[in-house]
Amino acid sequence: MSTASHSAPRPSPPTSLRTGRMFALTGAVVGVIYGYDTGSISGALVFLSKDFGLTETEKGLVNSILVLGSIVGALIGGKLADALGRRVAMLIVAGSYTVFVALSAIAPTVEVLDAVRFLLGVAIGISIVAAPLYVAESTPARIRGASVAAYQVATVVGIVLTYFVNWGLSGGGHWRWMLGLSAIPAALVVIPLLRLPDTPRWYVLKGQTERAVEVMAVTDPEVDPRAEVASVRAALDEENGGSARSLLRKPYARAAFFVVGLGFFCQITGINAVTYYSPQIFEEMGFTGNGQNFLLPSFVELASLVAAVLAILIIDRIGRRVVLLSGIGTMVVMLGVLTVVFGAGKLHGTTTWVGFVAILLFTAAFNFGFGSLIWVYASEAFPAQLRSTGASVMLTADLVANLLIAQFFPSLMAKAGAAATFAGLGVLAVGALVFAAFTAPETKGRQLEEIQDYWRNGGRWPTAATPGPVGAAGPLGDSAAQPTSP
Repeated sequence: MSTASHSAPRPSPPTSLRTGRMFALTGAVVGVIYGYDTGSISGALVFLSKDFGLTETEKGLVNSILVLGSIVGALIGGKLADALGRRVAMLIVAGSYTVFVALSAIAPTVEVLDAVRFLLGVAIGISIVAAPLYVAESTPARIRGASVAAYQVATVVGIVLTYFVNWGLSGGGHWRWMLGLSAIPAALVVIPLLRLPDTPRWYVLKGQTERAVEVMAVTDPEVDPRAEVASVRAALDEENGGSARSLLRKPYARAAFFVVGLGFFCQITGINAVTYYSPQIFEEMGFTGNGQNFLLPSFVELASLVAAVLAILIIDRIGRRVVLLSGIGTMVVMLGVLTVVFGAGKLHGTTTWVGFVAILLFTAAFNFGFGSLIWVYASEAFPAQLRSTGASVMLTADLVANLLIAQFFPSLMAKAGAAATFAGLGVLAVGALVFAAFTAPETKGRQLEEIQDYWRNGGRWPTAATPGPVGAAGPLGDSAAQPTSP
């Protein structure tokens, strides 16, 4: 087929890049709102607990009910985005954020607050699926990687903002404003979403080939839109039939075990204990004057932002395993330090600041290792027809672990004490380190087909000369077993 006679008219690159950046900016704003809504409860919980007279278990429920809703949202998010469109799913997310955030700010009782936060959690779960999908499928190839990474970084930016807002409002105990402020950007993001098209991939999915060609020509002028749409059609045909049941059978059961385990360890090691309860943790350390327990979490998240950006810059240079294992290893050390600090008795002076630095490095190490690698491994472990299914299963394991941390962390702190609680998290982090060391392959520079061969080959890299099952590389692979071609 001649591209000269059938290709859609192509706009100038600046027009396309502006459109692509608008997609990315819209996704990033949703990421900021998601991060803000995830972290806003950390400061609000200090004051609403007093207003509503909450027990430690009820405090945990205020957090865990949001995570429970997120699990529901994540499970329906993919089907919703396929049925109604990525753009419509994003509109639902933005509209739901606006309504449920506003309602949470005026909740008259804790029961109403819990109900509204469950619904907000459903919207968050949908956004976790829909927003990266919308950005990845809509931006030009040359800015796609940065655009998707920008969404992840935007989430950390949202958490940073919520801590500064919490600190600014802590003097008056304005927990309703802490929860409700993100309704404003959520409402504003609806405006560009109403003007932007859906993704070419979704139009192809719905048989709207000509519309897909038109949008492809606008979003990426450097490709032949008809040829690219044909490639999308072929990829969709290949993806048909990918089911969760397939993950339980060879040759991908091993890959499924890896990504599900990684997803679970990502959260069970306690990162969201810091995100949700950092003001209480810092108050336990003795930071109570001048709103220090609200201000210090802001610097913790700023360090996390730097760590996340650093990981993005070096992950393809020094390798996945180095980044992942060094991040988890640092988490283990910092949890050990926190155990010693809290076990030493009343904190004061130097020990107080040692505890702060340990929290800062623990959170930064998470964002450097787990935070930067989990989606990379999930996207690399499976062929196209199982990729979204595998990512969904991993996300569910991640959220289940998050639910456990959100619900039980305050009770553990109250009953077992901070030293025992952080010691328990340290043991789990050691488990995560051992798990990753024995299961995570080094996939730097590997083609997706090579990585799939690794899992088909029982967790061993096939040699260049002998494709198929061989026993030379062992469970982690080594340089001698790697193909000589790039």
